[in-house]
Amino acid sequence: MEQVLAAPPTGLSAAEAAARQRRGEANTQVKGGSRSYTEILRTNVFSFFNIILFVIGVALLTLQRYSDALISVGLGLINAMISAAQEIRAKRKLDRLRLLDQHAVVVVRDGTELAVEPDRVVRGDVLRIAAGDQIVVDGPLLPGGEVEADESLLTGESDPVAKQPGDDLRSGSLCVSGDGHQLARDVGVHSHAGRLTAEARRATTDRTPLQRRIEFVVRLVMVLVALMSGAILAQAAIEGFTLLRVVQITAVLSGLVPYGLFFLIALAYTAGAVRIGQQGALVQQVNAVESMSNVDVVCTDKTGTLTTGDLAVDEIVPIGEREYAEVAHALGGLAHNVTTPNLTTTAIAAELGGPVWEVRDEVPFASSLRWSGLVTDEDTWVLGAPDALAGRLRGPLPEGLVAERTGRGLRVLLLARAEETGAPLRDAGQQPELPMLEPYGLIALGDDLRAEVPGTIRRFRCGGVDLKVLSGDDPHTVAAIADRAGLDVGEPVSGAALDGLDDAELDAMVARTTVFGRVAPEHKERIVRSLRRQRRYVAMIGDGVNDARALKQAHVGVAMRSGSAVTRGVADIVLVDDSFAVLPPAREEGRKIINGIGMSLYVFLARVASQGLVILAVTMLGLGFPYSPTQVGLTLFTVGVPTFFLTFWAEPVPPDRRSFISMTRFVLPTSIVTAGVGTAVYTALYEAITLGFNSGRTPAEVIDVFERYTGLQYGVDADFTAATATITAQTGLSTFFCFASFILILFLAPPNRLFAAWTAPTDDRRPAILVGGLILAFLAVLNVPVLWTYFGLIGPTRIVATIVPLALLIWFLALTAAFRFKLLDRALGVHNLRR
Repeated sequence: MEQVLAAPPTGLSAAEAAARQRRGEANTQVKGGSRSYTEILRTNVFSFFNIILFVIGVALLTLQRYSDALISVGLGLINAMISAAQEIRAKRKLDRLRLLDQHAVVVVRDGTELAVEPDRVVRGDVLRIAAGDQIVVDGPLLPGGEVEADESLLTGESDPVAKQPGDDLRSGSLCVSGDGHQLARDVGVHSHAGRLTAEARRATTDRTPLQRRIEFVVRLVMVLVALMSGAILAQAAIEGFTLLRVVQITAVLSGLVPYGLFFLIALAYTAGAVRIGQQGALVQQVNAVESMSNVDVVCTDKTGTLTTGDLAVDEIVPIGEREYAEVAHALGGLAHNVTTPNLTTTAIAAELGGPVWEVRDEVPFASSLRWSGLVTDEDTWVLGAPDALAGRLRGPLPEGLVAERTGRGLRVLLLARAEETGAPLRDAGQQPELPMLEPYGLIALGDDLRAEVPGTIRRFRCGGVDLKVLSGDDPHTVAAIADRAGLDVGEPVSGAALDGLDDAELDAMVARTTVFGRVAPEHKERIVRSLRRQRRYVAMIGDGVNDARALKQAHVGVAMRSGSAVTRGVADIVLVDDSFAVLPPAREEGRKIINGIGMSLYVFLARVASQGLVILAVTMLGLGFPYSPTQVGLTLFTVGVPTFFLTFWAEPVPPDRRSFISMTRFVLPTSIVTAGVGTAVYTALYEAITLGFNSGRTPAEVIDVFERYTGLQYGVDADFTAATATITAQTGLSTFFCFASFILILFLAPPNRLFAAWTAPTDDRRPAILVGGLILAFLAVLNVPVLWTYFGLIGPTRIVATIVPLALLIWFLALTAAFRFKLLDRALGVHNLRR
């Protein structure tokens, strides 16, 4: 590797550069980091469950059962395409991430300066660096140069860093002053920017607690359905079922898997993201809507999040016998007459007016000097850090004048005037040099705290959310700002204090500390990991590239719109107005979604368990199969529409940590009672129809209706009676299940005490209105020939109209008793477990 002092002033030759380009030593853009499109499609569309559905669908299409095929396959395919589309969108976003600008840079080739694209720079090139240039490679500053680099994008420190020959310039930083040459030592993926970009592009998706629970439920149901399918299909083979019947049975059994839950969640997340977006937060990872509801600790940067990133004048303090007006007049004049303004002079100029001076010389501010000055026709003025000017003052400043203000997190600068009128600010070699000075006044500036920050912090703390501030600035300065924002800061900790700690010591430190200063990107990442080890649910807010790694480690990454492109790219949520005041409402929105989907889970699982038990019971009784694939489509009324509205009408209550236990206590008695009564309905109708046709007393018009419906002839086809009994029993069972499912909603959201066996009555009348609408819609299905035919039912019959209402009354009384008297708890002895 080339040594710093050995780099030739002529740079590389064009031939050497071309050779290194061919060897792969160019500053090429980082690629990869996420899954390929083929892999995304393969894993989402061709999952094990979807393959089963596709096989069933093809078989049904082959047998010309088009509506059955559509219902059996459609939902799984739609869910797979939505999942794949979301992941492809995330991949494209990640792949576009890059830290470096694509503006041309200047390299020295064959002794001549040449403008090239950043990706044409090769290892060993000599680059020309000037104020305003972005550093695109890593490497040392060569002799003869002196620059100041703004590394805030990388480290979070707001002050420029002076670089001397031999010091490293890091890709992703910005040259704010000075000029020189840099040797390209690390390029492409090996550079600092390359490593950050590659890390940012690495696809990481945290599944939320709700997603993990639902995935577990779906997998559990799939296992149970697979076992049940094996037994039923084995029986079908023994009894000699036709191929069509076997395919239809398989389609019904696969329909028991509540795969639609994933679709429901995606829909709820999307709607929540739209509502949050209207408040000023762009949701880029849809499950972040739910994740926000679980957040119990928020880590945030200081500059750009708690503060605006701009300085504001806090106080002007005259020294000695000076008047306030004199000091303000001089400060305003200096701020308005500089030719190279910075954040400090811009803040002063915005606050104070000032005269126009005839400037004879100017020394711009530099972090190496820590002062700036103007020479006018009348005076020489200097503005700088008090300790930087102290050596040229005739006497010390009044005790405590500076310390009291810096202790409040303010940036304190001293305005001084040269004792000699028109004294120069440079030595004989034209290098900056201070004359003897007399103090004139102090100015204290503070980071401008965002107006909404104190109120937002109060809302977080009232909601049980802790906040931790992670900043690249001085810990005491950060602590002072955090105190102004309303945090209990305690003892601030420097990032250097974390370096020697093992995981256990770090966890203890993080648990008791609120403010961390002088932290590097790796410190922020370690702190977030520590919180996760402590089972905290973490949101990380940041705006610079130095925050990107921590954002990816957090459960929820939140970026400012004004932040870096990389940070916005990896974030789950982007704050459009740079205000994190939208996060508490987003948290409430997430809680609504969790509560709503939780209620939907009750409905989903009660349906799945009840139907599964009925299928087992009816099959064991040898009474045919209780469902056809088209009848499974009735779940649109019993599950689809209800869960959609229940999800969006839910209240924002805290997540229930015992939701599985509560769900089990609801689903088990519901499924047992519903399956028991449903099996009785099916058996009664099947036996009644069989007995009626076997008796030979069935009216001719009834026989004619069933012959048209089944396509079989009474007295000719041996299967006529079994087919007629099956379709009648299926119609009665589906009718009972639909009405029971509607009434079940009233148990979950009781409009009055009659239905309040499971939970207390609610003032929200929308669920009851929904139930009324669903009952009317299903009555239309039962009475409109096109609709009852589409869903595989028969029209209105006296026997169904007689048996189903009686069964519903028995079901309602039994389920009410099971809930009110906790019959399942008593049977299982749950009360003994609480002792």
